[in-house]
Amino acid sequence: MSIETFPTFTAPAREFWSAIPEEARKRIIANVWCGKCGGSTTITNFSGTIRRGDLLLVGKCAVCHKDVARLVEGT
Repeated sequence: MSIETFPTFTAPAREFWSAIPEEARKRIIANVWCGKCGGSTTITNFSGTIRRGDLLLVGKCAVCHKDVARLVEGT
């Protein structure tokens, strides 16, 4: 999935994500913890929502395909 597409982002999540510089978005996607793998991975097939002012990305581990999530804190 391209980081430029938002097939399952809510409108507020899309706005939040779009405000993040592209290089930072790439680093966020590539730095997600996977409990099964026990380390950092890349999130794939992710969606985004806003929770309490923060962006929550939910998707799959690029290595083992288990569920992973990444929280990006709002200001």
